[in-house]
Amino acid sequence: MLGLKIGVWSTLIEPMQSAAVLDSHPEGSSRFVRACLRLPVDRTPVWFLRQAGRYMPEYMAVRKHHTLLDICRKPEIAAEVTITAAERLGVDAAIIFADLLLPFTPMGLDFEFVAGEGPMVHTPVRSLEHIQALRTDRTEELQYVAQAIEKVATHFAGPRPDGDRLGIIGFCGAPFTLASYMIEGGSSRNYIETKKMMYAGDASWPLLMEKLITVLVEYASQQVEAGADVIHIFDSWVGALSITDYRQYCLAPTTELVKRVKALGVPVIYFGVDTASLLPAMSETTADVLGLDWRIPLDEGWRAAGAGCAVQGNLDPITLFAPENILEARVREVLALAAGRPGHIFNLGHGIVPETPVESVIQVVKWVEQYGVAATPKPRNQAAREWSANA
Repeated sequence: MLGLKIGVWSTLIEPMQSAAVLDSHPEGSSRFVRACLRLPVDRTPVWFLRQAGRYMPEYMAVRKHHTLLDICRKPEIAAEVTITAAERLGVDAAIIFADLLLPFTPMGLDFEFVAGEGPMVHTPVRSLEHIQALRTDRTEELQYVAQAIEKVATHFAGPRPDGDRLGIIGFCGAPFTLASYMIEGGSSRNYIETKKMMYAGDASWPLLMEKLITVLVEYASQQVEAGADVIHIFDSWVGALSITDYRQYCLAPTTELVKRVKALGVPVIYFGVDTASLLPAMSETTADVLGLDWRIPLDEGWRAAGAGCAVQGNLDPITLFAPENILEARVREVLALAAGRPGHIFNLGHGIVPETPVESVIQVVKWVEQYGVAATPKPRNQAAREWSANA
């Protein structure tokens, strides 16, 4: 499977060497993967962060009988939840149902989800000795995620009615975000303990980054082998950092993770929340796609990310509660700012929240299909001049 992934990616990248206008949707290709690689597409692909979740009645029916971790750890159920959401919404990609913190368990760090509070790590990591004790040799225990991906990939193996092949997304957390959960013991407002460890200047932070990268690369490799077309790296809390701190403590390990995952033969999406000021630095990770939240207009975010990067986003998730005329206007605004340029994936600026009207989500998909028709591809030298003029 891995050799096949690399071969397909090479085949997709090859047309970028030519200025000829290409078929924007070859039969059997994935418009989602093509957009990740900034190749021409027939229309903007669309999917949603947290598209399988508590807003959806089908998911809540499953939750009546299973905990969140039960669903994640049982491939049949995780695959069912993933498939149901993708088919109900009519999106162009399915992201496997899992949780960022799953790698903690084989590393020797127990956690649970507490009602009303979220994830809780029983023994937060606060010392070099604790970091030294974290395991990196038990990643095989995470194979249940790969098994779920394999089931999803098999289900969506054939072409859809429009000739597109649904994209399959695997994911993992980024080093900073996972470290912050480990150190704080759960969610945090100020990340005091995390930053104290960063600033300490001893071996603790570098060793923790190294161990996380080791586990995450193996974890991503399992997912790619199972059929993931793209790996999505979530750096949910990195927006808590200044530009200086991001560059000094996070850019190098995140870049190492991104490059090693890309070497598996798949594109990488890198996403964080409240990261408008970090976008130029985040683009230095060489991620193929940067996720944009709703706090920055899409065209400004794309300029900050740079012409060599695709972007994903960036509708405010709460807009899904708005009246239809406002929601439609916001969808069209995002698409207008993307201007049909190759490399835009329509998504929210963060995940779908509980109680979101399902019909609103479905309607957004229909509007993207209606209004997200790609512009005619331009020769690369002309596109480069336009980007340079707008930068």
